[in-house]
Amino acid sequence: MGGQLSRDAGRTSDLVILVDTSVWVDFFADRDLPHVTTLEELILNNEDLALCGIVLTEILQGIADDATYRRVRRYLAPLVMLPMTDAVFVKAADIYRKLRKKGITIRKSNDCIIAATVLAHHCQLLHNDKDFGPIQIHFPLKVVKP
Repeated sequence: MGGQLSRDAGRTSDLVILVDTSVWVDFFADRDLPHVTTLEELILNNEDLALCGIVLTEILQGIADDATYRRVRRYLAPLVMLPMTDAVFVKAADIYRKLRKKGITIRKSNDCIIAATVLAHHCQLLHNDKDFGPIQIHFPLKVVKP
């Protein structure tokens, strides 16, 4: 794993980047992929990286080994934890419904919740998940390009 992660928990803006589970999984598996390289560069440049509760849960629930679980938990602990208010969940439902009316089905509601969190905090998203594509087209979701 790359550089030291340390963040100012009080800041959210265009400069803050929420990193999706799809990127963290590949990062911790040490896969040589463009989105992993981008994350490594962000860490080395000491960029403001964030998580939300859904992403943290998805990352941790997939770890079988207790030692690895503790190591990953410690590694992620300094990141900004973006709050998820009732408004985030309502916005997530709105995202899902609007896209469904257009004939687009998002496979996982969690992706709508993550997108709504990014929108609520006016930050950016780094991901490797095709479900964010239609959301980005129909909503002002700011995405970091690998």
